[in-house]
Amino acid sequence: MDFSFPYLSEETEFLFPSVETSSEEGIVAMGGNLSPGMLLSAYRQGIFPWYSEGEPILWWSPNPRMVLFPEKIHVSRSMIRTFKRNYFTYSLDQDFERVMRSCGEIKREGQDSTWILEEMVEGYKELYRLGYAHSVEVRQEGKLVGGLYGLSLGSVFFGESMFSAVADASKAGYILLVKALLRKGFTLIDCQVYTPHLASLGAENIERNTYLAFLKNGLTGAATQRGNWDTLIDLEKERERCLDIVEDMVEDMVEEE
Repeated sequence: MDFSFPYLSEETEFLFPSVETSSEEGIVAMGGNLSPGMLLSAYRQGIFPWYSEGEPILWWSPNPRMVLFPEKIHVSRSMIRTFKRNYFTYSLDQDFERVMRSCGEIKREGQDSTWILEEMVEGYKELYRLGYAHSVEVRQEGKLVGGLYGLSLGSVFFGESMFSAVADASKAGYILLVKALLRKGFTLIDCQVYTPHLASLGAENIERNTYLAFLKNGLTGAATQRGNWDTLIDLEKERERCLDIVEDMVEDMVEEE
C-alpha cells in the first residue's frame, strides 16, 4: 500500500486512467490504497484490485469480462437434489470477516498463495461496515462450510470470492443469492475473469465495452441497497421457490403426456 497516498472517504470520487489504456492483461493502474473512496471509484469505473504479497496494488479491467446475467443462472439436477436434501442453512452479512478470511485460506488448484491479504481484508471490512459489501454464509450443523462475498452498487453485484469446505456449499449459496437478487431487480453479476466453475453456473465472457455499458445502466438505473441484507433477503425461501418451480415443471410434463 502506498502510505503517501491520501485516504479517500466514500464520498470522494477518484478518476482512474481510462480502461482503454490498460495492458494486454488488463492492468489499468498500480499503487494507491484500499480506502472506501478508492475502492468504490474503481468498481464504478469497471476496475477492481488484484495483487499478491510484495506487489503494489494492481488495478484491473480485463477484456473480455466474465459476467452472469441473473436470469441465466443455471441450476443443475444435482443442485436440485442438494436443495431437496436440505443439507445447509443460509444467512447473509452475519460473519463477513470470517467468510472473507476463509476464501483466502482455502487451497485452490494452481495457486500457491492468496491475493486476499490483510490490507484487502481491512479494506473490504470497511465497505461492509458502510453497507456496500456483503457476505453469504452457508452452514452445516451449525458449522460454516461455505460462503461468498462481494459488493453491491446500483443493480450490480460484484462477486469477489467464494469457498467450500464441503461439496456444493458455496454453489448453493451463490445460486440462491443470484435468484434473490434477480427478484430484487438486479441486472448484472460481475464475475471478473473466466473460470469453468462460473461458466457451469451460466456466466459468460463479454467484451469490456459491452460490460461497461451494462455497468453504467446498472449504476444509474437503481439505488444502492446498503445495509445488512439478512433482513432484506431470505435464502431459505429462495431454496423453497427453486423446488416449487421444479415441481411445477414436472406437473406440466405429466399433464402433457
